[in-house]
Amino acid sequence: MRTDPPRQLHLNVNILHSGFVPSAWRTEDADPRAFVDIAHYVRVAKIAEAAKFDAVFLADNASIADQIDFRPITALEPTVLLAGIASATTHIGVIGTASTSYNEPYNIARRFATLDHLSAGRAGWNIVTTADLGSARNFGREAVPNHAERYERAAEFTEVVKALWDSWEDDAFIGDKAGGRFVDPAKVHRIDHRGKYFNVDGPFNLPRSAQGQPVLVQAGGSADGRELASRHAEAVFSASQSFDEAASYARELKSRAAALGRGDDAIRVLPGLTTIIGATEAQALRRRDELVDLIPWSYSLTRLAGILGVSVDRLKLDGRLPEDLSLPGGGNGNHTFFHATLAQARTNGYTARQLIRALAGGGGHRVIVGTPEQIADDIEHWFKGGAADGFNLMPDVLPGGLQDFADGVVPLLQKRGIFRTDYEGRTLREHFGLQRPVSRHLETREAAAAV
Repeated sequence: MRTDPPRQLHLNVNILHSGFVPSAWRTEDADPRAFVDIAHYVRVAKIAEAAKFDAVFLADNASIADQIDFRPITALEPTVLLAGIASATTHIGVIGTASTSYNEPYNIARRFATLDHLSAGRAGWNIVTTADLGSARNFGREAVPNHAERYERAAEFTEVVKALWDSWEDDAFIGDKAGGRFVDPAKVHRIDHRGKYFNVDGPFNLPRSAQGQPVLVQAGGSADGRELASRHAEAVFSASQSFDEAASYARELKSRAAALGRGDDAIRVLPGLTTIIGATEAQALRRRDELVDLIPWSYSLTRLAGILGVSVDRLKLDGRLPEDLSLPGGGNGNHTFFHATLAQARTNGYTARQLIRALAGGGGHRVIVGTPEQIADDIEHWFKGGAADGFNLMPDVLPGGLQDFADGVVPLLQKRGIFRTDYEGRTLREHFGLQRPVSRHLETREAAAAV
């Protein structure tokens, strides 16, 4: 009798320049210029590849979205940087963020398809919308488009990108030197898209890649974000503070995807997870406190105020958060981090100071402070309990925090039989256990032949 292979944990590393904790760049071994140094990113990617991670992940901003008087920012364009990482590695996936708010579908389709070819099928596109005013003004807008409009545009944008990637059938490229046939034009198709936001003729100017098309990733916890994910995403970068919340989110998302005919195994749910590791729990807590104490409280309060969408004078370090908080910008700001941060504060009754320390100076994503065994136990619990298919790991400090995880936690996960000891494939789809998408034109051709 045929048995399915055991379910395997998935791990990405989110390379947030010097590390997740805002003070990471101030640690003894850190290079303050790492945020613009490709050697730093390649070094992190090689540690992750040696540990058999699924992918490296890069966030992006189209403006200066942090307080640059204190902290490094996301500066390098992701696909260019990932091309460099891909050339220095052989197996690990390369996932980059690109916004649908201030790009065009053809450009994004081409950028990520190029990365997919250069990496031999290891690319993924993280689909986001952009909610900050600075980005809007960098692209000639006086205001941020409303939340519903941003996601409506994102849904159409994604449909166009997928159609472009699908416009070449797998065997359209021939390359027959003797016969003098290079491409079969009958298998290269215009898409002739006419929509509310985009008019795109096609066809695309690149053949399909080794994995068919880049993996689609999505990061957004709002109702609109979940709708986009359930229709298109193959992996979701989520933010959950509790096991029950994460399990409910994963069940809902997979159920919605199944209802759309995608099957119940179409999406990998990967919550963000920050790890702060010590040989003992006390040592790990001391490491966290030392890192947090290197962050000016004024910086942390301003950052927290930005996540919550309030003026900083409404927050008191040793007082609890205001009771009357509502979604930033009347619902037009970032839903995901607002809800995750507020849930942490309300559940634990934290003051602002306690919340900042519990979040290790960050915002929204869950932080585990402990020994390798404690972290492995937590990961196994979430994984086996259905709250996560894996994690988008955000170590406290890079590369040191990732090396600690690779040396201490990964062997425990491997020993427990839930994480690979070697790569079984070469493409990102193979790492995630995702099917290679069938060309829609092949399906049409086969249906016509059957008739």
